[in-house]
Amino acid sequence: MIISAGVLTISNLLFCRGGKYSEEDAKVVMLQILSVVSFCHLQGVVHRDLKPENFLFSSKEENSPLKVIDFGLSDFVKPDERLNDIVGSAYYVAPEVLHRSYGTEGDMWSIGVIAYILLCGSRPFWARTESGIFRAVLKAEPSFDEAPWPTLSAEAKDFVKRLLNKDYRKRMTASQALSHPWIRDAQQVKIPLDMIIYKLIRAYISSSSLRKSALRALAKTLTANQLFYLKEQFELLGPNKSGFISLQNLKSALVKNSTDAMKDSRVIDFVNTVCTLQYRKLDFEEFAASAISVYQMEALETWEQHARRAYELFDKEGNRPIVIEELASELGLGPSVPLHVVLQDWIRHADGKLSFLGFIKLLHGVSSRSIPKA
Repeated sequence: MIISAGVLTISNLLFCRGGKYSEEDAKVVMLQILSVVSFCHLQGVVHRDLKPENFLFSSKEENSPLKVIDFGLSDFVKPDERLNDIVGSAYYVAPEVLHRSYGTEGDMWSIGVIAYILLCGSRPFWARTESGIFRAVLKAEPSFDEAPWPTLSAEAKDFVKRLLNKDYRKRMTASQALSHPWIRDAQQVKIPLDMIIYKLIRAYISSSSLRKSALRALAKTLTANQLFYLKEQFELLGPNKSGFISLQNLKSALVKNSTDAMKDSRVIDFVNTVCTLQYRKLDFEEFAASAISVYQMEALETWEQHARRAYELFDKEGNRPIVIEELASELGLGPSVPLHVVLQDWIRHADGKLSFLGFIKLLHGVSSRSIPKA
C-alpha cells in the first residue's frame, strides 16, 4: 500500500486498514518497534511517549523501515534508577508511571497497548475523561474475549498479556519480547543485549549460597523456548572456548554496543559497579540461574509447575536441615529481628529443612528489608 499524501505513521495506516492489522502484518510492525526500542533501552534511554502516531515509516510505503520520532519527553535512566514525573499520552501510560516510580518498563507497557490495538482495532483501556482512563489503567483488565481475540493465535495473546502486566517486574523487556515465539517464529530476528541481565547477575552474585542453590534448581526446569533468550544473551557476552564468561565480558559486550547516549545515561557506571564484584567465571548453567527473573516467571501460566519441580530438585540435591539462626545469617537478618516469629513458615518442622514457602521466598532474595516487623 502507498499513501498518496502526507507522512505515513502506524496511526494513519491503521485508519486506511479499517482499524486493525492481520496477525502476520502486526508481527512485522512489532518486530521493527521492538528492535528500535531495545536499542534505546540498551543505551539507557526511555522514550516515555510511545504511541502509533510516533512511529513513522521512512517512505510512503508501508513495508519501508519504521522510525520512532518525538523524543521530547524522553529521558536517561540507569538500570537501578526510577523516574517519578508523570508524562506520556493517557491511553498508553503505564500503571507505575501513575504511581510515580518507573523505568524502561513503562515503554514496554505502551508497546503492549499498541500491539493490542494493532490486533483487534480497539484500545485495551478506555474512558471519556483522562482521569477515567487513568482509573482503567490502574484497575481494569484488558478483554481477550471479544472478536477477533478468539480467532487469534495463543502466542499472540500470550505476547500481549505479558506486556500488559500491571506489575512492571513481571513484564517482558524489549529483548525478551523479540525472543517470544510469536515474533521470532515469523522471521529471522536479531536479539540485542539486554540490560536486565546485568541487574539480575549483580543480584545473583550478591546472594547467599542458599539462594544460588535455589535459583540453580529453578533454572533446570526451563523449557527450550525459555532457554532460547538466555542462550542468545550468553553468546552476546562472548564466552571463551571452554564455555565460560567473566564479569569483564559483561563490560566488553556493553562497550561494543555503546553510543554517546549510553555515556549520558551513566549505564556504564552501573556496569562498572557490577564488574568490580569478585566472582569466578560463569558457565551457561550458572549464567541461566543468575539471569532468571523470578517475577517474570511468576507471570507464566506454568509457574506453579516450575516452582514445584524446582523445589523437588532442590529438596533432592541441596536441601538440608537448617537451624533458624543459620537461615537468618543467610538472609542477612539483624539481631533485632524476632527470628522464630518471622521465619517459622520457612522451615519444615518435621525435619528442619526449607519448606516450599521458604523456597519461594528465597528465590526472591528476601532480606531483612523486606521482612515485615513482627
